[in-house]
Amino acid sequence: MSDIKRVNVGARLSDVAVFNGVAYLAGQVPDDPTLDMEGQTAQVLATIDKLLAEVGSSKERILMAQIFVTNMAEFPQMNKAWDAWVSKTNAPPRATVEARLANPNYKVEIVVTAALA
Repeated sequence: MSDIKRVNVGARLSDVAVFNGVAYLAGQVPDDPTLDMEGQTAQVLATIDKLLAEVGSSKERILMAQIFVTNMAEFPQMNKAWDAWVSKTNAPPRATVEARLANPNYKVEIVVTAALA
């Protein structure tokens, strides 16, 4: 298992696993679940930036993004934060689905897979 690198390993999960030049991020949720959808999304995207940088990648190298929102009526607010953040020349494939999240105060959870630099 020495060929697999894990970041922020806990008893239940790691924030990131890196294997064969690809970083797999766990679902990232906001630090402050009292924020609105746009604020929560911006927080999650900042965390993703930090984790990707830690393993030598960036948002420009995202291969796939999966976004889970609790209410599709708030989809435009999520997209506002996403559009302000996403690389305009390297926008990744993306799926967004409505789902119930582990904490009822979370409005968004984002999972990404990215190539290393």
